[in-house]
Formats: sequence, structure tokens, C-alpha cells
Amino acid sequence: MLTPKVEIERRVRKLQKVMQKDKIGGALLVQRADLFYFSGTGQNAHLFIPDRGEPILIVKKSMSRAEQESSIEKIVPFEGSDNLKSHITEVLPEGSKIGVETDVLPVKLYRRYQKILKGYELTDISSAIRKIRAVKSNYEIGLLREAAKISTAVLNRAGSIIRECMTEVELAGQLEQYARTMGHQGAVRMRGFNQELYYGHIMSGENAATISFFDGPTGGSGLNPSFPQGAGLGVIKLNEPILVDFVSVLGGYMVDQTRIFCLGKPPAHLTEAYKTAVYIKNSILTMGKAGITASALYEKAEQIAFDSGLANHFMGYVEKVSFVGHGVGLELDELPVIARGMDTALEEGMVFALEPKFVFPGEGTVGIEDTLIVESEQLIELTSFSNELQVI
Repeated sequence: MLTPKVEIERRVRKLQKVMQKDKIGGALLVQRADLFYFSGTGQNAHLFIPDRGEPILIVKKSMSRAEQESSIEKIVPFEGSDNLKSHITEVLPEGSKIGVETDVLPVKLYRRYQKILKGYELTDISSAIRKIRAVKSNYEIGLLREAAKISTAVLNRAGSIIRECMTEVELAGQLEQYARTMGHQGAVRMRGFNQELYYGHIMSGENAATISFFDGPTGGSGLNPSFPQGAGLGVIKLNEPILVDFVSVLGGYMVDQTRIFCLGKPPAHLTEAYKTAVYIKNSILTMGKAGITASALYEKAEQIAFDSGLANHFMGYVEKVSFVGHGVGLELDELPVIARGMDTALEEGMVFALEPKFVFPGEGTVGIEDTLIVESEQLIELTSFSNELQVI
């Protein structure tokens, strides 16, 4: 599944327009998701994009695979630091600005580039890259639609295999294996420092309300303190909500979706909270469109939670998160963020996961999540599954 040349060229030109506007002479990209986005390969390489002209892909490993996977015309081997600089000086004079991904580059590597590129001024290019990547092309939306098919299949599978006394990790393992057979790549990339995820959060009862480091409304115990999130060894019980929050990834592109299952009926207050989450989702679908701010959508969700008497449980309990949605694409934590204070207007082609959830300590988590695309006059659901709480 190779990225079309016309797609790569379109992305490069968008970044070049930003660099021309900001008087940045070129961008040196090394982070794997950015590298793949602008070159079509995830091999170990540097991608240098001048503000005008054609990019250069400088490959450390594997040269042969990079040549197969990327449509970049100038692909050369990495032959050391001096060689890296010489490729840049061929197209960009010293004294120019070079954009680098300061949001993800380790300090040690950043300082190394400062030495290698002495004579150039390094500046941040990550904000521009994230904004460009936030607006998906028709090609990208096509891949997201294919990933959504995996998500639907996984939720259908969950409903057919959940049984009493099954452990959370057993359920998670079976769903993960099933997703792999459908082409799920396995890795769920995240940009945030020290943020990581393995497929998603599949938990039941009180474990779904266990707080962890993860920057989301749910956490979970995990199997040990080294990876303290997600499914644990607890068993699934009757009348307890089962959270199936699964990230499906195909061709590098991911969708995020959540549904609640239950063996029997959960307590009435959890059922009502679930209905409120669905109401929030439907309300956001009604008001959302290009031009509306992310903060306006968040405030609407928060107001509904408050009016329903569930504000204390909305998006966490005690240790809450202040968002109700997050951009998805090549990474799980892309722009836009549907959060308090995020006054950036949504743009047509943006894609985000909306996840209103309510957390009840000692009892569990209920809520819903779907991946949506922003259109000029509406939001469209990319993921599909019944909005009903799934009573088995």
C-alpha cells in the first residue's frame, strides 16, 4: 500500500508554502510519522524539504526499501554528518533558517543537529506540520474508512465472544488477534512524550475506572507497573459495564471507537449516564461543522454533563481530562483537540474522535466514541455501530 506520488507532492507543496511565508529555508524531518507523511516511507532516514524545489531523502537504513516505498526522486545514502550537511548546502545557503521538529526531538539530538548544521539557524516546524496533517485529503479519508471497517468488525466480534469469568486480558487478546488478521498494523503511534498505547483500553467494572498516567478519561491497571494501563487479570462479571475502546489502524491511518457491553443490565444510574453520553454525541453532531471552534463543542458537551447532574464524572473523576475529542490520523493525538480554551476553528477535512465518557469509581466507565470528519455544513461519522448499550 504505497502512498501515491501526487499525494506526496501535494503535502510537500503545502509545507513549502508555509516555509515561504515564514521565511524558513527548509525543513529537516526525522520523526517517523512525519517522515512517512511527507515521503511515503518509514525507513531510518532524514528528509530535507527546501522551501522551493524537490526534497532529498537521505537514508541510513534500509536504502533498498526506501527506494521501493517512496516516490521522492532524489534518494541518497546517509554517509555521515558532513555528508548530511553537504546535501543541504547544495540547495540552501548558510545563514538560512531550517525547521526541525522541536516538539519531539530529544535535546541531545537537537544539539547534535546544531553542531552538524553550524551556520544555519534551527527553528520549530512542528506546529506547521501538525496543522497541515490535521486536514485530511480524500486519499487519507479513504484509508480511514477502511480502518473503520476493522473497528466495526472488532465490535461485532466482541459481542459474540464476551462471556462471564473471562479475564479482561483474554478478551483483549482475542480481539487484538482478530484485528491483526484483518490487516491491523499493531502499532498505535502517539506523538506526546511518554504517551503509549497497545491497541486500546478493554476493561470491565471497577478497572475501567482505575486512574493511570494515560492522557485520557480511562486508564486501567494493566498487567504490571511498567505498563500501568489497559486490560488486567480481573474477570468479567454479570451486570458490570465492559469498556471496549479500540484503535483500528490500516495503512498507517487510525480510527478510535468505543462501545459499552454488559452481560445483563448495568445499574440504572450507569445506563442513564450512558444515554447522556449518546445525547452529547448527537448534540455535537447537530452543531458541528467547519468554522465552529473546538472550544464551543467542548463547552456544549460540558454543559450537557452539568445539566444532567453528571459533571463530577465527566471525562474522569477527581483527576479529569479537559477535552472530549482528539484528532486522529497517523497518530492518535493529532489536531484538532476538542477542549476547553481551544478556540481554533474546525476546517473541512479535519478528522477527530469524539469520546464523551463518565467515570464512576468502584463501578466502571460508560460512554461512547466515534471518529468524525468535518465537512462544510456538518460532521460525518466515519465509524459505524449501534449507539445502544450492548446488553448480551
